[in-house]
Amino acid sequence: MSEVSLSGLRLRKPERRQLGWVSQCADDLVNASHPVRSVAAVLEKLDLSGFYGPIKARAGVSGRDSTDPQLLVGLWLYGCVRGVGSARELARRCEESAPFLWLCGGVTVNHRLLSEFRTDHGAALDALFTQVIASLVDKNVVRVSRISQDGVRVRVSAGASSFRREERLAELLRQSREHVEQLRQQVDGGVASELSARQKAARKKAAQERLERLEQAVAQLPELQQRQAEAERRAGQGKAGEKVRKRQPRVSTTDPEARRMKMPNGGFNPAVNVQLATDTASRAIVGVEVTAEGTDSVGLSTPMRQQVEQRTGMTVQQHLIDGGYLRKDDIENAGEVELFVPPKPARSAARRGRELEPQRGDSPAVLRWKKRMASAEGQEIYKQRAATSETVNADLRTHRGLTPMTVRGTSKMRCVALWCALAYNVFHFAQNLLG
Repeated sequence: MSEVSLSGLRLRKPERRQLGWVSQCADDLVNASHPVRSVAAVLEKLDLSGFYGPIKARAGVSGRDSTDPQLLVGLWLYGCVRGVGSARELARRCEESAPFLWLCGGVTVNHRLLSEFRTDHGAALDALFTQVIASLVDKNVVRVSRISQDGVRVRVSAGASSFRREERLAELLRQSREHVEQLRQQVDGGVASELSARQKAARKKAAQERLERLEQAVAQLPELQQRQAEAERRAGQGKAGEKVRKRQPRVSTTDPEARRMKMPNGGFNPAVNVQLATDTASRAIVGVEVTAEGTDSVGLSTPMRQQVEQRTGMTVQQHLIDGGYLRKDDIENAGEVELFVPPKPARSAARRGRELEPQRGDSPAVLRWKKRMASAEGQEIYKQRAATSETVNADLRTHRGLTPMTVRGTSKMRCVALWCALAYNVFHFAQNLLG
């Protein structure tokens, strides 16, 4: 291959030290139709007063100014719209990405500020989510006469090796208490004089947080032991019962509220169960809950239905759930609500395919459910569950930042899930909210 001569070529090359005058303001960073402007416009119409209550910076009071919560809400909303689920990544984009720079408008933020804001305003965030849903209800976009519910198991940061039995937890708790006391004596007695005040405070805080997590882990044991006893009673005395009796409850020392759950890939990992309720007509998310329950068959449908009715002020008439939620008590106590849930496969081969046939002892509520699910109309309605819940779940996991969670505790994880659901609703219904 012959060499190409560079002599005589006229090229445009970068001149990085060349000074230049640029006439530009932050508003020129994005065009007029950019989605980030829609997010900002929606926020202008919403009541964010719940986020302003904790601010201590007031007129006539010394101290630095606080960052406007409207900006922080906008950053997290647009971040989740773009699938950003990390405070560090969000802070990086606020330095490099034009839409986030446009939102900031010259205000600087760091990952600590963003991380704390994300999980420190649970009540205000929940009220904001309700406010958006109520606005969609007022505009007749959301009706909730028929809702679909499904659960998403989301990986958490607790390690698989962090789960300990009761004896080990007691030993770790004793050691942690001794360590906290030793640190207190060293700091108060001036033994650790080579450390700065900031280093001493950091060590004391880390030791205290570990102690609190261990105390929380020990507090979780009675409930797990009670469930273990119930599982042993149901399993009986056979081989299955022997296998259950060999298990011992374990709790994570890094995230006591996490549980080992069966994941979509067939493996078991520390995770939480994010429950989502969706309006089938509009596909808006109208209910969010986070639980440590590894199975859906523990009565999760009724509380979700109550939450949806409380948020919207409307009555749910039909509730679509998958077979994992099926409980006879839920069918009996549904009242006027029509539950659409498939029956569990019969254990006997002779009964398979005949699960919906009436049986002696069936209550009127169970008979109505069987008739409903056996009808062609009922089966057609139930098809909307997968078409609604599965697509919404996929949207949140793929595009809205519902990724493995790095925060600890179900209350903080619920905040993360609410941000993702809120971003989903704002992204898909921005024009309705602005209209």
